[in-house]
Amino acid sequence: MFKDKSDNRFEIVYKQGSGFGKTVNILKDKDTGVCYLYADTGYSIGLTVLVDSDGKPAKM
Repeated sequence: MFKDKSDNRFEIVYKQGSGFGKTVNILKDKDTGVCYLYADTGYSIGLTVLVDSDGKPAKM
């Protein structure tokens, strides 16, 4: 049912920030090619799908 834990589905394709609660990452889903924006401010985090100009999920 579940894949082996060593099989990472997501990869970090862009990373910005200090890593101490103020980071921005773009994650790519290796299975679908869809990209997500992950932001960590220290007190809260956010995750959202990136979309193209037509509103469809952005792929790499």
